[in-house]
Amino acid sequence: MSNSSPDIASSSAPRPGGARSAARFLSQFISNPSVVGAIAPSSAALARRMIRDLDLAHADAVLEYGPGTGVFTQQILRAIGPRTRFVAIEFNAALAAGLRSRFPSVRVHERSVEDAEAICREEGIAHVDAIVSGLPWAAFPEGLQRRALEAARNVLKPGGTMVTFGYYVGRHTSAGKRFYRILPEYFPGYQLSEAVWWNLPPAFVVTCVKR
Repeated sequence: MSNSSPDIASSSAPRPGGARSAARFLSQFISNPSVVGAIAPSSAALARRMIRDLDLAHADAVLEYGPGTGVFTQQILRAIGPRTRFVAIEFNAALAAGLRSRFPSVRVHERSVEDAEAICREEGIAHVDAIVSGLPWAAFPEGLQRRALEAARNVLKPGGTMVTFGYYVGRHTSAGKRFYRILPEYFPGYQLSEAVWWNLPPAFVVTCVKR
């Protein structure tokens, strides 16, 4: 499923293709709204806020969940250290293909994040320091929410952090309400950030630390 060496330097540069990526993202949203979860890729402002409090330069291993068109991927590559292992998990085949084309050095697994533990074993990674998630949690059924949260908790080191984000409108859906109700079962004391207004729609960052 993956196509390059596991070590990624922080100087790795993406290939151009922002407009094509946005068009691909919208196409996949129309085809798979419950999987893609948004009408537009996340903004660079949200991506910067997502990784702002993560010490990625000193991380041994980092996972990205649901990278989509690679907005977060680009920021992660700029932040990680030369010895950091970085692996992305993207379920959508078209988006995974776009990621491999845009970021040829990134290990991309075209699978569900439920398989995170198996993927880490295959990559020779015992545990990860951080998970950067672009998943549409508020669009998932409860079973998938729970399995994905459990897998995330299991692959994180003690003290490791998962950051994800949500939309204010998503907190009022039944699946969104359920997600924030069950989240403390896996990550007690999770925190919500201030609003990131430079995003469509406005978003907030959710920080989950493994106790």
